[in-house]
Amino acid sequence: MRDAIGGSVSIIIIVVFIVIALGYLAFNVNYTKAFRMRDKIIAVYEDYDGDCGNDCKTVIHNYARKIGYRLGNLNCGTLNSSFIPVDDMYCVRETVVQGDRGDSSISHIKNSDSRYSDVRAKHYYTIVTKINIELPIISNIFDFGLFYISGDTKTFEVKD
Repeated sequence: MRDAIGGSVSIIIIVVFIVIALGYLAFNVNYTKAFRMRDKIIAVYEDYDGDCGNDCKTVIHNYARKIGYRLGNLNCGTLNSSFIPVDDMYCVRETVVQGDRGDSSISHIKNSDSRYSDVRAKHYYTIVTKINIELPIISNIFDFGLFYISGDTKTFEVKD
């Protein structure tokens, strides 16, 4: 009887180890996809000087299809209310960093110093992608909505 219990415990330990190892590998693959996707979106935004229209989105969609990146339920509201979801693939937030279109400290300086009379508004985008983990049993137990990767584009001048 002792050998029967020892054999089943060994099988359970092996199965648990396999599940943990496969979960770790699945997480790493999806983590890499989310990083690659974020980097590509930032590069495309920079190529289009921050004006991401239909052509820009087509490039992003084609790349996402190429690497197998997909999401179904992206909720940008959990990050911050200022993030906007784009086609359920990533979240974007525009931040104005200087100029008279939102930063009062520059406007205050402009009024007192003539050197800043031609300061133009500048902005950058924060891009956030989510690590998509689809492990049926484990996803029901743990909340994988906590894994986001963010990055910023370079600074662009606001076009009038």
